[in-house]
Amino acid sequence: MLIGITGGIGSGKTTVVKLFSEYDNIAVYFADEEAKKLMVTSEVIKNKIIDNFSKEAYLDGELNRGYLSKIVFNDTKKLKILNSIVHPVVFQHLQDFRDEHKEKAYILYENAILFENGSDALCDKIITVTAPIDLRIKRVIKRDNTSEKAVKSRMKNQWKEIKKTLQSNYVIQNLTLTDVKKNIEEIHNKLTKK
Repeated sequence: MLIGITGGIGSGKTTVVKLFSEYDNIAVYFADEEAKKLMVTSEVIKNKIIDNFSKEAYLDGELNRGYLSKIVFNDTKKLKILNSIVHPVVFQHLQDFRDEHKEKAYILYENAILFENGSDALCDKIITVTAPIDLRIKRVIKRDNTSEKAVKSRMKNQWKEIKKTLQSNYVIQNLTLTDVKKNIEEIHNKLTKK
C-alpha cells in the first residue's frame, strides 16, 4: 500500500514523516531527497537539464541549485519543464523502492508537490499536513534563512492547503507535538487495521 503524505512549505511535513518512520513495519520514500540525488546521478536527467537550462545548471558535476532555483521559481513554464524531466525518473525509482519493500505494512511516500505533479494518482491513501500560513512562513524563514518574499514566491507554486485537504483521506494539523503524535498513531492504526 502506498500512502502519500504532503503539505505546503513550512507545514512541518518533515517532522511528521520522521515520527511516522519510528514504526518499523513501514518504509519511507522521500521524493525530494531522491529527486535531488537523481538529478546528480542520472545521466538522462543531467543531459535533459543541460539541454533545457544550459551547462551552468551543473558546476563540477554537482547541480547548481541556486542557478536553477532562480530560473524555475520565477517562471512556471520553466518549472514545468524541470518537473517533466525529473518526475518520470523519480516515479520509476519509487516503483523500484516499492518492489524492494513489499513486505512492509505500507510505504509512506513523502512528496511536497504530490497533487501538483499528479503523484496522488499513485497513492492508495493521502495524508496532508497543515499549519497556519503565518507559522509556515516563520518556519521557512528560520529554516532556510530567507526572506518572507522568497517564501511567498515558493508558496505560489504549490496548491492552497484547502484544495489539498479536500482531496486527502487524513489531515494532520501540525500545531502541538502531542496532538501530532496522537494523530499519527490513529492514522497508523487505521492503515494497519489495529
